[in-house]
Amino acid sequence: MNFFVTSIDYILNQSRANSLWPLTFATSCCGIEMMHTVASDNDIARFGSEVFRGSPRQADLLICAGTITHKMAPVLLRLYEQMAEPKYVIAMGACTCGGGMFCDNSYSVVRGIDKIIPVDIYLPQCPPKPEALIDAVRKLQKKIIKNESVLTRKQFVNSHSSILMEKEDLLIKKRDENGD
Repeated sequence: MNFFVTSIDYILNQSRANSLWPLTFATSCCGIEMMHTVASDNDIARFGSEVFRGSPRQADLLICAGTITHKMAPVLLRLYEQMAEPKYVIAMGACTCGGGMFCDNSYSVVRGIDKIIPVDIYLPQCPPKPEALIDAVRKLQKKIIKNESVLTRKQFVNSHSSILMEKEDLLIKKRDENGD
């Protein structure tokens, strides 16, 4: 019985890994590099990720590229929640991974999207080259094929707590109670 489940997981993982449909979420200079990845020079289509989607309901890979502010964080969370399961995230750029050059001087920048959504692959360059994004997609594909099952994916997603969003919800509730 265990043989059949393992075989089914392997087949599903092969198909998931080779047909990732990314959702474009670019807010700054990393978005230009993401667009360059789709161009004919690099051609991310060779790796099964050619169809960049404009709707989260049609995507299963969120490539978050650029600076995320506290005002944009609820939008990012909403897009992530609307994506189909299983869903994966690549954090592209130093600003996305940890606040980048804005983390010391700006109060409005989120210091890493892992405070909002679970991240599978970090790509912390400023800005990452298209070859680095292709490498991140390949690493994600290997990760999916190697050790992904429905149970482990649910455990990974459930282990992540959205600390930032919980704080935001508390602030909104306090504002509503005070009538602000």
